[in-house]
This record gives sequence, C-alpha cells and structure tokens, in this order.
Amino acid sequence: MACTSCSTSDGGAPKGCKNNGTCGTDSCNKLTVFDWLSNMSLPNGDAPFDCVEVRFKNGRKEFYRNTEKLTLSMGDIVATVASPGHDIGIVTLTGELVKIQMKKKGANYLGNEIPKIYRKASQKDIDIWSTARDREEPMKVRARELAIAQKLEMKISDIEFQGDGSKATFYYTANDRIDFRALIKDFAKEFSTRIEMKQVGFRQEAARLGGIGSCGRELCCSTWLTDFRSVNTSAARYQQLSLNPQKLAGQCGKLKCCLNYELDTYMDALKDFPDFETKLVTEKGDAICQKQDIFKGLMWFAYTNNFANWHVLKIEQVKEIVAENKLKNKVSSLEDYAIEIVAEPEKNFNNAMGQESLTRFDQPKPKKKPNKKRKPAGENAIVANNNKPANNNNNNRQNSNDKKPAEPRKPIIITKNVDKK
Repeated sequence: MACTSCSTSDGGAPKGCKNNGTCGTDSCNKLTVFDWLSNMSLPNGDAPFDCVEVRFKNGRKEFYRNTEKLTLSMGDIVATVASPGHDIGIVTLTGELVKIQMKKKGANYLGNEIPKIYRKASQKDIDIWSTARDREEPMKVRARELAIAQKLEMKISDIEFQGDGSKATFYYTANDRIDFRALIKDFAKEFSTRIEMKQVGFRQEAARLGGIGSCGRELCCSTWLTDFRSVNTSAARYQQLSLNPQKLAGQCGKLKCCLNYELDTYMDALKDFPDFETKLVTEKGDAICQKQDIFKGLMWFAYTNNFANWHVLKIEQVKEIVAENKLKNKVSSLEDYAIEIVAEPEKNFNNAMGQESLTRFDQPKPKKKPNKKRKPAGENAIVANNNKPANNNNNNRQNSNDKKPAEPRKPIIITKNVDKK
C-alpha cells in the first residue's frame, strides 16, 4: 500500500510523496498521527521527550527510547532492538505528542522495559531490508500450499520479515485452535529461517491487508482506526437500516465499524421519541407504530385490523394520545390527528451546457432488420439449365394452378475430354 522504497532517496525524503511520511494523500500515512505540536518550541531548560513512535509493515507500531540522543524526524529509517537481531522501521511521531500516545495506549514511559533505537539505518541495512521484503509474497504463496497439504483449517494472510532477515512472522486467521507444530517444521525446512506464528482476528486481518470499502474510500481500520469496538445488530435497528448481512458486513466478514459512528446521534434523537412499541387506543381500534422519521419527528401508525393504511403523526400528537390513554380515555380516531404530507415537486434540471443525457445508454438498442437479399451462389452450386431461370418460385406457382403434376427434371450431365498420355 505504501510508496515503493518510500524513504530511500537522497536527503532522506521519500521517493513516493516527498513529504517525509507526513503526506495526506498517499498511503505512506497509514495509521499516522498529525504532529500538531511540531511548530511549538519547548520552554528553556526542558529536554525533548526521548521516546519516538516507529511504524513497521502494515501499520504495526511500537514505542522506542532514543538513548543515543539521535536527531530524529518523521520519515527517518532507524534500526531498533529486536529478538534476535535488529529490526528496521520508519519514525512516524516524535516529541511531546508521543507521550500522549503512550498514555492513550497504556504504555509506561517511565519504565525501563521500553526497547531502544540503535542508530539510523545505513544503506546496507536498507538493502537487506528491501531484499527481505521482496521474499514475502512468493513465500506466502508457498506457505499456503503447505498449509493446504496438511489440511489445516487456517488462512495465512500475511508474512512480515524482520529488518535483518533473520526471522519471518506468519500472520494467520482461524476459527478454532490450530496445532501447527508440524507445519512450522515444514516452513523451517522450506524457507531456512526462524519462524514465528501469530494468530490475528478477522478485523486485524482486514486492517493489515487494506482495501476499498463500499463507500469508495480506503478502509478505516487500515488508515486511521486503531481500536476495534464491538458492533451489534442493535446499532442497525436504532438507525432503521435493513438487517441484510451482505450490506451490513465489511470485508472482514463482521459488522461494519462505521455503524457506530452516528449511533450516538440517533440515540440522542430517540430520547424525545415515544417507545417504538407504543400502542394507541382509539374508538376505531388499536394502532401500533410502523415507522419512525427521527430527523422530521414523525411516526407512522396503522390499525391492527388494517395494516395497509398508515397515518402520519407528530411526536407531540403521539404523546398527547398516550397521555389520554393513561387516563383511560380513548380518542376518536387517528384521522383527527393525522397530518398530510405534501409531496415535494420533482426537480427537473436543465441541460445548460449542451451535454448529452447521462441516460442515453439506458434505452434499448433498436433491433436490426434481417437482410432479405439472397446471398450469391458458391462455387459448388448446382449448374442450372440455361433455358430455365434459376428462381423456381414462378414455376411452382404455375404448377399449383395446373392439375397435371410437373414432370421431373432430367439431370444435366457435363463431360470433359481428358487427354490420355
């Protein structure tokens, strides 16, 4: 998803976006954070915060301590501590904002367990890192073949090599627990490297792989969403969405995370509404709610003996009828309270620019008329009699009028003289 060799050009600027990882239009900013404190200077005598945020493949981020007092900025490639060896990553955040991020993630920035940064990556480190990254895709194909051969119900979604190429981490998804001890032996024999297996959830898999959602934009989980909250079908019910699993599910197969975005707004609006299960008692019969319009403050009711006719009431009128019913009084009918909704006039947009209609391709194409002309006779056609026309339609008409049957034609024999030597 990111730029090719994003930070390997001269001067430390990325080849893809030229903004040292701070771009807002390219995929170099995957799960990045805008440093809004970068232009602010520290008070006199205060040392800058010595921890930085480093991003690895597909949005994996870790915090590291800058013990060597290196001058680091966003987009720098650094060599960090790993087990075993070292790893290569890109600095995504520096300064005081890292402390806020560590508090948000629950990391103890005062402890000694935070790993450290060795140095800025040299060209040799970057070459080894790029070579290891090129091995990941063909290795993933072969790893899936080995997993299928052992009939394991698991999916290997991604492979991540360590920066020095000494270890490969296999990310997989599975519904149940998998015994992959024999599979690790096959991997070690096939790839000749240290193997580590990590199981991830389906949402984490979609975040690592990325993709385009039904809205036409890149997935939220792969660009800016860092925490995955549980999504229930009640969120779709409160927003009056169709409970269609194909429309409510994302690429991960779970309910879309965006169902929670506007849920709080709907919940606040529903506080002023009567309960959806409210039953109105009238002299004409009982009526139950069929539909709500949260933004316009309307409710549709229908009698239990006639669900075909719906009556539109405002929420104030519904509360008035409910108050009368609590006093054990029946209103006459819903028609006395119903309002008429005036249909909005249809908007006809004029073609001011002289452009063609957008629906010109929707009309069916006219069918072509069959060609009634006769095709010319081929080379192998039967030789017709010179005295009689080739078209026999007139002869057939004459024969149909005569009582006597037509005489059969005599075959015409054509002979050729062949010289015999």
